[in-house]
Amino acid sequence: MTTLDHSPDQARSGWWPFAAAAFAFLVAMMGTTLPTPIYALYEQQFHLSQFMITVIYAVYAAGVIGALLLTGTWSDQIGRKPLLFAGLALSLVSGICFALSGGLWGILLARVLSGLSAGLFASTATAAVMDLVPEGQERAGILTATGVNMGGLGLGPLVAGAVVQYLPDPMLTPYLVHIALVILAGLAFLTVPETVARADHPDLAPQRPTLPSEVAGVFLPAALVAIAGFMVTGFYSAVVPSFLADPMGYHSHFLVGFVAGFLFLASTAGQILADTLPGRSHLKLGCVVLTLGVLVIAAGLWAETLWGLLPGTLIAGLGHGLAFRSGLGAVGSAAPEARRGSTIALYFTISYLAISVPVVLVGLAGLLWALKPVSIAFALLSALLSLLALWRIRGRD
Repeated sequence: MTTLDHSPDQARSGWWPFAAAAFAFLVAMMGTTLPTPIYALYEQQFHLSQFMITVIYAVYAAGVIGALLLTGTWSDQIGRKPLLFAGLALSLVSGICFALSGGLWGILLARVLSGLSAGLFASTATAAVMDLVPEGQERAGILTATGVNMGGLGLGPLVAGAVVQYLPDPMLTPYLVHIALVILAGLAFLTVPETVARADHPDLAPQRPTLPSEVAGVFLPAALVAIAGFMVTGFYSAVVPSFLADPMGYHSHFLVGFVAGFLFLASTAGQILADTLPGRSHLKLGCVVLTLGVLVIAAGLWAETLWGLLPGTLIAGLGHGLAFRSGLGAVGSAAPEARRGSTIALYFTISYLAISVPVVLVGLAGLLWALKPVSIAFALLSALLSLLALWRIRGRD
């Protein structure tokens, strides 16, 4: 294995490399949810159905999973920076494709590229941020990694919703804003040192992510609650915008962006809250709070009231943040350093399967039944999975 031109301690000697990596992570994840409040315009402009909107969302998740499965082990062998620069480049090209898109196929291509970018960032940037955290501040590393992930996902629809609502060219301007941010993030990331020595003979063949035996005990409950929580995030990104319009009757693009972004920002707050709680309570408490929030969401959907939906969004987001921060932290900390990237890739692969597959099933069910009962059933299923995760945690304890 070759040597680095600096020591790991030098790479972790200051806040700037850590902050630059976190900013790049934030910007990349913003791009993945940026189209959420624009979907209604695509429906009108290109005469798309709700099912096709869920397909557009799902091909993004397919890109994420494909990148995770293909490159999940690469950053442990060739370094973090090559993959993260590739992720920024894909995010940039995705924004250009969205800006120039003239129909369904252009949107699908842009979403796949966005998914590939997110897949490269999901595991690699998490590991990079944890690598670069200044010495003695390791707790800040996992909190920042999970916080900028969810915070970026929340800022995407918020920023896009405001731009679409109040600025001209609503199908172009949001992407121009994001393209500028990607360029800025790339320039900042040029100054970040590499933290992983490149292997002399890296094996870049596609590999199935495997679970180290040291991680098995904490992985199952973390994965179960991740499935429950990410089902909800997928639902908010792909289905809730349509539900707000019909049957609720809300057509504000800013409101759509706010509701979708609110869930992710509440999740970020939950992760910050998790850092103040006793270590063993995070995952268990996250399951309880997530279950409660999803049940409130189901009640809001049934009553068709925004004032029922918003409290559920806040509670579910807090629960998701508590559980996600705890689960990722436990998985990342338990994994051997040499296999941290691939182990985190497996965790994110499961999470993005939960984001995509159930939402497509909701779209298919919507062809047969009304969106309201389908949405309520989806929420109840998510609550059931969260309770299953809680039961598994209690059994382990």
